[in-house]
Amino acid sequence: MTVPKEQHPALKLAYRRRNVWDCLSGQEKGLVMAITDNYKSFLDMAKTEREAFETSLRYVKSAGFRPVDDAIALKPGDRVFAVNRHKALIAAVIGNKPLEYGLNVIGAHMDSPRLDLKPLPIYEEEGLVLFKTHYYGGIKKYQWLSIPLALHGIVIRDNGEPVYVLIGEKPGDPIFTITDLLPHLAKDQMDKKMADAVAGEGLNILVGGIPLAGEDLKDRFKLAILEHLSREYAIVEEDFISAELELVPAWQARDIGFDRSFIGGYGQDDRVCVYTALRALVETTAPELTALVVLADKEEIGSNGNTGMESVFFTNTIREIASRCVSGYKELTLRRIMSNSRALSADVNVGLDPGFKDVVETMNAARLGAGLVLTKYTGSKGKYESNDAHAEFVAHVRRVFNNAGVIWQTGELGKVDQGGGGTIAHLLAAHGMDVLDCGVALLGMHSPFEVASKADVYMAYKGYRAFYTR
Repeated sequence: MTVPKEQHPALKLAYRRRNVWDCLSGQEKGLVMAITDNYKSFLDMAKTEREAFETSLRYVKSAGFRPVDDAIALKPGDRVFAVNRHKALIAAVIGNKPLEYGLNVIGAHMDSPRLDLKPLPIYEEEGLVLFKTHYYGGIKKYQWLSIPLALHGIVIRDNGEPVYVLIGEKPGDPIFTITDLLPHLAKDQMDKKMADAVAGEGLNILVGGIPLAGEDLKDRFKLAILEHLSREYAIVEEDFISAELELVPAWQARDIGFDRSFIGGYGQDDRVCVYTALRALVETTAPELTALVVLADKEEIGSNGNTGMESVFFTNTIREIASRCVSGYKELTLRRIMSNSRALSADVNVGLDPGFKDVVETMNAARLGAGLVLTKYTGSKGKYESNDAHAEFVAHVRRVFNNAGVIWQTGELGKVDQGGGGTIAHLLAAHGMDVLDCGVALLGMHSPFEVASKADVYMAYKGYRAFYTR
């Protein structure tokens, strides 16, 4: 008798991706929707790295975390945090085992591609007032034309006083935009390569067009805007030099699809991992190993600077925690803690888009809705600048997720030699710990409107929570 193909025992030997929705109970589907509604609110409140920091800090404080500097000694179950210049955050739940057994670390980044104002941005030309920008991170420049933009950030006046700016998010607020060329006159533009169609110096923001009275007055359009800024914010042009002002899409995160199965929004790289890792940590109460999340800045431009993952903030915070947990703490203690630790580099990966299948190798490409993505290596070409995770640690993470009922998949960042990219994984691994990239697949990564599956967001939360507690 022939065994029906769908029941053949050999089928159990093959790897198959599963769709998360097929594996969820009705109750869990409701939980997916509730968690992702909260996630959308987080995206709307956290459009810049400073806002992501402040939103995350409020969250951990409300969950009973306290500054590590306020603690004389720490014991299992204590919840502490450390901050770095309004742009990086570490939070930890102290485990039952001594710190020398290592930590369970999840690292994500709070910055996203955007447009930054130049130190002297404001000028007028042909009766228009514009801001000059310098783009931040890897973007397709043409995607930022003809969309509504909001201005977020902070200005530090010469007396040290901060002035907070948020324009374009509330109903009735003005918004800003970069104008594009009409197709009737765009023959030369459209004959160019897409990368060259819009120059970096051409990403100028339209901000005004009503002049001061007095037709003989020089720069009267620009002066009118400066007068407005002085009246509304008590700032002068020189104050722009000590400012961090960012242009981001003015829209909110929204459900996509008749069935509301996807989330579209700005900044999901990497705030989808920030949100899920942080929520998982807050819901962790009595881990065996100390559970720690590190939320860093500057990943999109190489993780440099004193708020990026290359800074001493991470190691200094572990020192502060260890000195309050370990009797007779010394530098060798830190080295043991680090080398015995395990980490997930929580960053997004590319999801297979039916419209762009030619840039991925489909056997090893992640799909939206197929769960959390394990990425053994990133980098480019011959795995340059990659942390290539050891097989033993990949197997450990697989086992943790399988035992916890986490739906996961494997994924690569595009075809060999097609391109590539990096994460903070290699910077965590430099401390001697085992590290695996593990995050959510996106469509339209680095665009102003990225797309994630709600099912994958939920599995990221579930997977990170399992990693902390097992």
